[in-house]
Amino acid sequence: MRSSLGAKIGEGASADIHVWAPGQILKLFKVGVSPRLGRHEARMTRAAFAAGAPEVFDEVTLEGRFGIVLQRLDGPTLQQLLQTCVVTSEQVGAILATLYTSVHKTPPPPDVPSLRRWIEAVSQTSRDILPEHIATGVLTLIDRLPPEDGLCHSDLHPGNVIMAADGPRIIDWACALRASAVFDIARVHISLSELVREDADPEPPRAINAAVQSEYARLAGMSPAALTEAMQPYLPILRAFVLLQRRPATPAQRGRLIQRVEATLRSEN
Repeated sequence: MRSSLGAKIGEGASADIHVWAPGQILKLFKVGVSPRLGRHEARMTRAAFAAGAPEVFDEVTLEGRFGIVLQRLDGPTLQQLLQTCVVTSEQVGAILATLYTSVHKTPPPPDVPSLRRWIEAVSQTSRDILPEHIATGVLTLIDRLPPEDGLCHSDLHPGNVIMAADGPRIIDWACALRASAVFDIARVHISLSELVREDADPEPPRAINAAVQSEYARLAGMSPAALTEAMQPYLPILRAFVLLQRRPATPAQRGRLIQRVEATLRSEN
C-alpha cells in the first residue's frame, strides 16, 4: 500500500528526501526538474543494484513533481565520517576504490548512455556553459579513444556513499554512463584536484585522491604509473563533463577548466 508523504529528512540540488513508508524514502524532484531526469535516475539505480545502489520500489508523481521510492539506507555518509575524524583520508580513498571496482564489474544495461552520447546531448542545451566549438572538439577527442562499454557512476564521492549496517552503499546514479573504467577514476581526480574550494584545506582531497588511485591500481592489477597514463586522455574530456554538470564552485574554476580544455584542443590541431 502506498504511503503518504512524510517528514523531509534531506535535500540536494535537484530533489528533497522525505520519509515514505517503513524502510522507504521518497526522492522528490524539485519544481522545474524534468521528470525525464528522474525516470533516467530510477532506471540507472535499478540497473546498478548489484553494484551497491539502493533498491527502487516505485515511481510516483505528487503535485506535478516526480519522485522515486527508494530503499531507506540508514547511516552516516562517508563524508560525514571524514569530517568527524572517524575515518582518515586514506581510508576514504581505499573505500572509494573498492566501490569503483564493484561498479566497473557490473554490466551496464542497454539504455545507459555512452559518454559520447551524454556529452553530445547535454552540450546541445548548454551552450551558455560550453561553447559549441569546444563541445565539438571534445567529441572529436572521444572519437579518438578506443571504444569502451563499462558502467561508470560518474559522480562517486564521499557524500554519495552511505555507510549502512551491511556495508557502504552508493546513491545518486543520475549521471551513470558507459565509458572506460579509468573515466571514473579521472573524474574523482578532477574533483579532488581542480574543483576544491579555494578556502578549503587542499591536503585531505590530495590524500584521498592519492589513496583512490593507489588502491584502485592495486585491485586492477596495474601499476599506479600505468593508471595515471591511462587517465591522461580523459582529463580534458572530464573538464568539459564537469562543466556540463554545472559543478565548478566559482566562475574562476569555470574559467580555468575552459582554458585547459581549449589548450588541449589547440595542441591536438
